Amino acid sequence: MIRVLLADDEAMVRAGVRAILGAAADVEVVAEAGDGRQALELARAHRPDVALLDIRMPVLDGLAAAAELRRAVPEVAVVMLTTFSEDEYITAALEAGVSGFLLKSGDPHELMTAVRAVRQGASYLSPEIAHWVMQQLSGGPMVRRSSARERVGVLTPRERDVLALVGAGMSNAEIGERLRLAEATVKAYVSAALSRLEVRNRVQAALLAYEAGLVDREPGDL
Repeated sequence: MIRVLLADDEAMVRAGVRAILGAAADVEVVAEAGDGRQALELARAHRPDVALLDIRMPVLDGLAAAAELRRAVPEVAVVMLTTFSEDEYITAALEAGVSGFLLKSGDPHELMTAVRAVRQGASYLSPEIAHWVMQQLSGGPMVRRSSARERVGVLTPRERDVLALVGAGMSNAEIGERLRLAEATVKAYVSAALSRLEVRNRVQAALLAYEAGLVDREPGDL
């Protein structure tokens, strides 16, 4: 069962999201909050698997709450849920260490896909957000790729293989099946890669893997 904390200052929005999540047999909403500070308190108390946070909330906004939540309860995967797709929100959310970013205007199925993906250790961006990220990565591609390749050059060949599959959005279990490794071994490789690359989470690692040209290659090609 995937245990979810839902935080949004609009009761009707919480009701709608709760209804979508409630239709799934493998998801349970264990707590609801109307502001960021309350979300932090409930996260500490309930230790959910996933926290869905609205960006604009009173007392403590979602971005600040996400950053604090990643420090206080790092095992909780954070997904931002918002009506806003301005560049500064996306950048700030990724820097805060979130595992996913969804627009409230998106398909309800995206919500379930995102919750399940981040619970398995993967990341998820709504198509609109993913498109924005791709546009950002397209600026100065030769320079960015050269810089990214230099950064991933510190990794071992197996760590690069694992990073490439993280970039493809695979969970640890899926990577283990692909590379014929135990899931615990994959987790160790991922942790080592994040540390060597000095990135905060799988989303940032995935973006770096894309920039370096690791995504869509066969293991061992680079």
